[in-house]
Amino acid sequence: MSNDYKKLMRSRTNRTICGVCGGIGEYLNVDPTLIRLIWVFCSLVSCGTGLVVYLIAALIMPEDDGIVG
Repeated sequence: MSNDYKKLMRSRTNRTICGVCGGIGEYLNVDPTLIRLIWVFCSLVSCGTGLVVYLIAALIMPEDDGIVG
């Protein structure tokens, strides 16, 4: 039986600040730039709450260790 599941992890290769948006983009198979734009829009609309959520996600999400399998 194989383990064909993905883990949500911060990206090491596709990062701008902490790799949160890159990790979400890799997990969802979506361009991380689109995730970043949505995150910025949500942060502006919510008066900065998105920034707090980003920082929490950066602390909680583990960093990708690069090991496959």
